[in-house]
This record gives sequence, C-alpha cells and structure tokens, in this order.
Amino acid sequence: MSPRPDPRLVLLIGAALAGVRAAMAVYDTDFSVERKADDSPVSEADRAAERAILEHLSAAMPHIPVVAEEACAEGHAPAPERAFLLVDPLDGTKEFISRNGEFTVNIALIEDGAPVLGVVLAPALGLAYAGGGGEAYKGSLDAGFAHVVGWTRIRCRPAALPPVAMASRSHLNPATEEALRLAGTGECRSIGSSLKLCLLAEGEADFYPRLGTTMEWDIAAGDALLRAAGGSVITLDGAPLRYGKTGAAGMRDFENPFFLAAGDPALLKRLPLDRLRPSRAA
Repeated sequence: MSPRPDPRLVLLIGAALAGVRAAMAVYDTDFSVERKADDSPVSEADRAAERAILEHLSAAMPHIPVVAEEACAEGHAPAPERAFLLVDPLDGTKEFISRNGEFTVNIALIEDGAPVLGVVLAPALGLAYAGGGGEAYKGSLDAGFAHVVGWTRIRCRPAALPPVAMASRSHLNPATEEALRLAGTGECRSIGSSLKLCLLAEGEADFYPRLGTTMEWDIAAGDALLRAAGGSVITLDGAPLRYGKTGAAGMRDFENPFFLAAGDPALLKRLPLDRLRPSRAA
C-alpha cells in the first residue's frame, strides 16, 4: 500500500478485520439461519460481524454515522449526512451458508453521495481489497485475520475484445442477458458477492451489468475500489451511481437503481443505454 495511505482507510480495514474475525468464528459451526422480512437469509455470522464492526467504528470514527444492513432491517437507520459509512457485514450470506467461500465483508465511506473509500475482505479466500483517492490495492489476509499483508497496486485494464463479463449466478435475467449481448461479451464468469467488482478492479474481467435489485451496502465498497482503480459504475441514465438515496417513489431507502459497471469506462460509452432502461428490463 502507499507509504502514506489515507488514515481513514486504515481505520476501515481494521473495522473490516474485526468483522471477519467474528464471522469466521461462526463459519465452521452448526450456525442458525433465519429469514428477514424480505425473505433474504440472515445468519448468526451476519449479526456477529455487524456488532464487531459497529463497535470498532464507534471507537475509531465516532462522529460519522453508520448505515448497516442488519440494523436497517430492524428499522434502525440514521439519516445519511454529507459523510456517512455503509456496512455490509456479510455480503453473500447464501454463499456463506453454502460454504463456497464467495462472501465478503464490505465497508465504504460516502461523501457527497459518492463512494470515496472502500474495503472488501474475502476471508475464506484469504483476499483483501482496499481503495480510494485514485489508488486501489489487493493483499492477503493472515491466518488469524489480524492483518493484511503483501499489498500490491491494482488497476483496471482496457476492455478485452470480446469483453469478459461477470454476472450473478442467481440473477441472470433476460435484461442482463441483453446487456451482455449489447456489450459484445464473450466469456461470462459467475462469482458471488462484491467480488465481481473486485475482479473488474484488478483487471481480471471487463463488464458487470446488474439489472436487478441491490442495496447500497451491497456494492458501495466495491464501487469505491473500482473507481479508484480507474473503472466506472453508472445507472441506465448514464450518470454515476449515487449513495444515500432515501424517500424515492417506488424504492426502499438505500435501494439502488439498475447499474452497469466496467473497468474501462469507454465500454460503457459504447452501450445503447436506452435499450436497457427499466421499461425494457421489467
């Protein structure tokens, strides 16, 4: 990592590591799983990781409000301010439950609606990603999840011909297939959680369309990483994805519109976005 990393990024990494340790203490146990009001699963690990992260953040960054997934599910969400934190204590709960390793702990700092710092840790894979301020990095988690070692700089690549796409196994709907076709993609890889955005950031893939429901905490950290690595995340109106969205008609607080992500912004500029807008994607 940079000899002088943003001190706030260092604090976010520490909080994410605390969440990882709490989640991994549950991983190999016979843990319980419940269903939330929206029928999505929540495990003991989700709640334990969120408690650990919030405790760390309250000590390290006490003046910045935190919007965290499980607290929001229980009706406890602070109003987003100019600067606030987004926490997904366990992105990819289904992957955690199936123990396939493709889950992450995500924390992002939002300023003026944009993700400026992000940390994504994938403990079962031993991987760490962090970025902001035009610098993005990949490292390895040590055996006890106490530190990240071997930070190296990563950067998006110019889009391959044909582009390599990332897509969610469980959300490959007709609208997404149309986006893949319009982008001229060849190979399409599937992987869980925000790791899709991480692979774009490190130049292992080129395009990730998500024409389905996501929440801000799902992708803010990966978005910050991708932007720091030179990539872009846009809505179907062509604008950068914004954060802190509340009170929008027909949408839950902190819900995202459909979006497209690419390591090479030129790929997004070539897409006929009008052919992907919600009236066609519904």
